[in-house]
Amino acid sequence: MKKIWSIVFVCFTYTVYTQPNEARLQQLRTNVTIDATDTSVIDLLDDFYEQGLQSDAGELSPDLAQRIEKIARNKKTKNKHLFLLFMAYQDHISQTAAVGKAPNSKFQLELMVDLAHECKMIYNKIPAIVYVYHYEALVSNGRSTAAATLLQEALNIYPDAIPLKVYQYLLSKEPALKTDLLNNHSNHWMVKQFEIK
Repeated sequence: MKKIWSIVFVCFTYTVYTQPNEARLQQLRTNVTIDATDTSVIDLLDDFYEQGLQSDAGELSPDLAQRIEKIARNKKTKNKHLFLLFMAYQDHISQTAAVGKAPNSKFQLELMVDLAHECKMIYNKIPAIVYVYHYEALVSNGRSTAAATLLQEALNIYPDAIPLKVYQYLLSKEPALKTDLLNNHSNHWMVKQFEIK
């Protein structure tokens, strides 16, 4: 599995792109069947979001871990390049955190720009988890204005997304958002992590 992530990582340059890199994406699309009617990967992203980011505990179920493994092993998974982009992001964040290093924000941003583009092209939607990670990548990259714009776009589509509400509150310190988070989501792991009180 690590070999796959290494290959994906090498495919990317370290220049920050605000637009998807079609040459890079074309390489990732090689030997992948693109099928907008197959929702196995996008459903996985939505479930990952619901369990890992939207739920109070922020923990993935054993069933989801099995689905991830199944998609990773199946060479015939449709739209698998979406899965590879997402898992490359997850792997990069995990590996850098494990050794106490800051992630490469340019690489993070490239992955999320490409993943958002491909989700929009195939399914005409961007999953909430991609918005959250894209926002984080923009912030890490020092692009606060673009991050704020993306956050507002995401909240218009996913107004009940707790991670997006948390980030909006951290940006705005809006009392109504704080009240909503404390009254309705006080047990959420992000509310606790950011010590919103």
